[in-house]
Amino acid sequence: MLWGLLSVVVVAGIAATAWSLSRRGQRRRNTREEPPTEWVFSAPEQAKADTPPEVKVLGADAVFAKLHELALSVSQLGSTLSTDHKAIAAASTDALQDAATQDRYAPRRPTLLPQLLRAMNDEEVSRRELVTIIARDPSLVGNLLKMANSPFYRVSHQPVESIDRAVVMLGNDGIRSLIAASLTQPIFQVAGGDFPRFPEIAWEHTFRSASATVTHAAIVEKSDPFAAQLLGLVSGLAGIVVFRVVLDQYEARPELRPDAGIIASLLDTQSAGIAKRIAVTWGLSDRILAALDDQTTAVAADRHTTLGRSLSFGRLTAALAVLSINGSIDDVTAQISMPVGGMPAIELGRLWKRLTVEPEAPKKKKASSAR
Repeated sequence: MLWGLLSVVVVAGIAATAWSLSRRGQRRRNTREEPPTEWVFSAPEQAKADTPPEVKVLGADAVFAKLHELALSVSQLGSTLSTDHKAIAAASTDALQDAATQDRYAPRRPTLLPQLLRAMNDEEVSRRELVTIIARDPSLVGNLLKMANSPFYRVSHQPVESIDRAVVMLGNDGIRSLIAASLTQPIFQVAGGDFPRFPEIAWEHTFRSASATVTHAAIVEKSDPFAAQLLGLVSGLAGIVVFRVVLDQYEARPELRPDAGIIASLLDTQSAGIAKRIAVTWGLSDRILAALDDQTTAVAADRHTTLGRSLSFGRLTAALAVLSINGSIDDVTAQISMPVGGMPAIELGRLWKRLTVEPEAPKKKKASSAR
């Protein structure tokens, strides 16, 4: 139940981003949007200078190290490894070279993705066509109706019970985002073994990454929000592939207990390459491949593409949000460590509120009095 609730909330946040940034949803956004949460600092570019002495600004490496500790349920990642564990790391690196093409590990291109990509390139795609795409997959129908009835979109006490009405509420862009996110969700439903929280935390981070990447791409880079969303999703899928490969290598050596430090190290060094291989097998665009290349140290930061900058911003911002939600860091530390990335303060506040939203508790029905 917790997994389903998290997925609904986060997927709703992604589609909310695309929808609220689109022309189609502008009128509805203007009538229902609540005032954004105040940002910690009124001028983001002055944030570090104004940081209170007791608050430590976290760099990207420290943020992702804390995220790994949270996902792997360890208080601190170890640094000293035996020869046997180093052998596991080497074997995992070798296995990862072709993992993206192996049926056991590779997330196959979602069946509906080509249709979705074509729809994204056609501004004339009608609501009826989107409904037809969704109706082909019962799981999409379920996720769509849950999302339409979530606090993000529901505007009356009457539940949304039809696909057509949900599409009207969410708009074409929101629906497209929902489809992409829902198609990738099953890949995260893997066994965590000695690290049972990893799939859940990976899911939380991935979909918040997609949401933050979309926002940055639309507001700062004026780039394609849907391509930005796919970047966030594929990057998260790569982490799942790395995780599974390492656990398989340890399973072949049952005398060794899986080491969190090995997994964290390989997540940092191998995920970007795996993400690019997944993108290639899915037939994604050269722009997406270039943005994934930007996530490696081989490409200097000043040469990153627009989408590459958005993905870097999205992944780091999402990591801070996940850490804050789970109590690993306090909210002020999270916000002060958040990359500005050219975002205005008011937009940073809106984004942070969206990324850290908590699901509403269900209202208890009043007991009817006996007459």
